[in-house]
Amino acid sequence: MKVGMDVSPLLQTRAGTARYVKALLRELPEVRRLSFGGAGRASTLLRDALWYPFLIPTGGLDVLHCPTYRGPVRSRTPVVVTVHDLAVFRHPEAFNRWTRTYSPVVVPRVLTAAARVIAVSEFTRGELVELLDVPVEKIRVVPNGVEDAFAPEGPAAEGDYVLAVGTLEPRKNLPRLAEAARRADVELRVVGARGWGGVEVEGNGIRWLGEVPDKELARLYRGALCLAYPSLYEGFGIPLVEAMACGTAVVASNRSSVPEVVEGAGLLFDPASDDLADILLSLVDNPAERERLVTLGRERARDFSWDRTAAQTVDVYRSVVDK
Repeated sequence: MKVGMDVSPLLQTRAGTARYVKALLRELPEVRRLSFGGAGRASTLLRDALWYPFLIPTGGLDVLHCPTYRGPVRSRTPVVVTVHDLAVFRHPEAFNRWTRTYSPVVVPRVLTAAARVIAVSEFTRGELVELLDVPVEKIRVVPNGVEDAFAPEGPAAEGDYVLAVGTLEPRKNLPRLAEAARRADVELRVVGARGWGGVEVEGNGIRWLGEVPDKELARLYRGALCLAYPSLYEGFGIPLVEAMACGTAVVASNRSSVPEVVEGAGLLFDPASDDLADILLSLVDNPAERERLVTLGRERARDFSWDRTAAQTVDVYRSVVDK
């Protein structure tokens, strides 16, 4: 079975989508890598307007895998499309003009043309059905995994701090978390790339560390009092699993896919609540509760692995080739 995969997302991000692509390429080394252009805005526009809809090469392939909802609007070769979330449809105001204009026009056509759609969570499957009328029988749920680097054994960063991990963009809700950390008088360290929407989190007890290698991120997870994950909308939430795998207690949003991923192994809260400072303190000041969540989280993290993700993805490929 000859499979081609669009690897262009690696030019644009190092966040969850990039983790997904890199992990599949590592687990499925025979996959043919397809890409066009560079990381700049001009290349992005050309890819979206021309390469994805019309020019992405499919010759000689049995399956084309598009690991985002950018893809061809028609294809003789069966196409598998992975959808990580539909945030642009739920919260268009949080995205740039091109993305919020392009997506409603093109994404439904891409998903209609796809032979199968992979959703990274049951929540995302429900969003696909509700928002875009994708037939439920066309969707396969294949959860993300976690890298081996994220394990409880290893060095831990020093200090008493709460950790947040995510791109600096509006739906991550980081300014509200930063304010809660200041009110709770606890240091907040934020890991993530600068994104969009003018989100800034730095100063007065808040340390923005930017992007860091996995080895350093694992060290930060292990040393943290907890991971705080106040996102307003997630299709999955890879940092949740990374933190649990490292033996870090999780306090997280009760919205979208987060309860599904955490599955009782974290303290959930309303991310729009003004009581976030008190919620943080309820965990930071309670070592016994943190230890209870650590135990539950490590057990929950065992349910996620990239080799399992890859095996289930290959099953999806086979399902479209054998039709």
